[in-house]
This record gives sequence, C-alpha cells and structure tokens, in this order.
Amino acid sequence: MSNERVTLSVDGHVAHVRLNRPDKRNGLDPALFQALVEVGRRLRIEPGVRAVVLAGEGPAFCAGLDFQAFLQTPNAKELLLERPADRPANLAQEVAWIWREVPVPVIAAIHGACFGGGLQIALGADLRLCTPDAKLCVMEIEYGLVPDMSGSVTLLEQLPLDVAKELTFTGRVLDGNEAKQLGLVTRVVDDPLAAATELARAIAARSPDAIRGSKALLDRAPRLSVREAFALESELQVALLGSPNQVEAVMARLQKRAAIFRDPPPSTPASKTPTSTAPTSTAPTSTTPATSEAGSPPAPPPLGETDPS
Repeated sequence: MSNERVTLSVDGHVAHVRLNRPDKRNGLDPALFQALVEVGRRLRIEPGVRAVVLAGEGPAFCAGLDFQAFLQTPNAKELLLERPADRPANLAQEVAWIWREVPVPVIAAIHGACFGGGLQIALGADLRLCTPDAKLCVMEIEYGLVPDMSGSVTLLEQLPLDVAKELTFTGRVLDGNEAKQLGLVTRVVDDPLAAATELARAIAARSPDAIRGSKALLDRAPRLSVREAFALESELQVALLGSPNQVEAVMARLQKRAAIFRDPPPSTPASKTPTSTAPTSTAPTSTTPATSEAGSPPAPPPLGETDPS
C-alpha cells in the first residue's frame, strides 16, 4: 500500500511505514496528516502484523509542521482541530496517538531532524531508536504555540515534569545522546532503521497474543489504581493460559525449535484514551468496534507480504 505521502509494506509480519516527503524533510502537510492516520487505522485492525517500524525517507525523520502548506490550505484550522464525538483525539493529535492504538509494538527509527510534530509522532511509538547526531526538539515555542499533538500525555510519560517544562519553554535542540540521557529515546545506534527492523523481527517471532497483551498491560497499568492494575494482569493472563499460541510457545521451547504462531482474529479496537481506567472483561485481542468520521466501514482484506519500500 502506498500513496504520495506515506508508504506501507509488510515483510515477515513486520509492517514498514515510511513518511515520504523527503524533499521537505517529511514536513507535515494536510495530505501527510491524513495519510499517516489512514495507515495507522489500517494497522490497528490488521491481524497479520506483529510489529511496526516507523521511519522517514530522505534526510530526516520529520521536521515538523509545514506551515507554508497549511497557510495555503482553506479551513486548515478546522481540519486539524475538529474532534469527532466518538474519538479522544482531533486529527492533529491522532497522527501521533494512533500508534498507541495499534495493538502491536511500534518502533520509531529516528535520524536527522525530529522537530515539533515529528517528535510527538515519535513519542507515540512504543520504542525510539535514533542516531547520535539526530536532532530532537519540542519546537512549538518557536512559533508561539504549545505541543498539541498528544504531547501533553506522551512527553510526560518519558520525562520528569521539570525537564519536560524546560524543553517546552526553551525549544532547546537535543542530539541523540542527550535525548537518551534524558529518557526521550530508548537507544542510540548508528543505523536506527536496521536496528529497528532487527528488533521488530525479534518481537514478531514471539506469541502475538502475549505481545498484544503486554502492550495493553504496560500502556494501561500506569493510569490504574494498584487494585485495577493487578486485576488487569490477571484478566490478560487468564485469557492467555492454555490458548493455542501459549501452548505453542511452551512446546517450541521444550522441543528447542522455532515457534509457529497463529495470527489473532481480525478486530477493530476501541479508541484508547489517555484517561482509561478499570479493566474490561475482554481477552487481549477482543475489542469493541471503532468508528471514524465516515462511520464504520468493513475491515479491509489482510495486507500482503511484500518487500519493504
């Protein structure tokens, strides 16, 4: 799957998503916002995908908002800020938050500029690998703005409040090494795309049910009470115990062979809001239908296995 702004391919249960405006350092224009959200929604319901690598083509991951493009777009403010009644996020926020709603791990491979909205997209990923010379910045203050693409949640998940405030108040640019010291990225590597792909393949070799359950647990537990978090642990574990993929994981280990796991059934996950609380009574891959501004279209057919673009 590809369009002018974003490419998507799947290889060995790993989805490769590429921002594709290299001549603009992958600056965010309306078409790129919409294309990224479309791809994220597709991956949110794709049963054959077990990990996602998110990267940018050309010299940068994403240099942030393309202001010139929005100045030339009628109703740009309404496009970005309109919030559907059934969604926690407007379009500006969903382009970053959608990666939290994808039920499998998303790994951002960061190189070059990762500024403003680009940083908030990277923060929506579960893991971030970057080069030592990458440049990361909470840049909104340069334009007299606040970080408004889910950064109020994701930035504070990675940084102490005072550090988040310093970076937000000053717009100071960090290199990859300082970003790692502060906790903004997971790991510094010379080739983040290769390292992210290797990590994604390792994750894809594990039970997809356990991986999805683990992401759900670790994303939700910090916002729950101790009692609710422990109940969620038990709920997810009970759903896994004795399931075909859990049995296969045990048998493969005992027999010293590679496991062969089944894909989970197709699903359309409910919107994950930053304020979700008590656990539900669903299994790790069983969720309620999601809707979009256009309603609830039928799920698309599974993605084919192709070489990454």
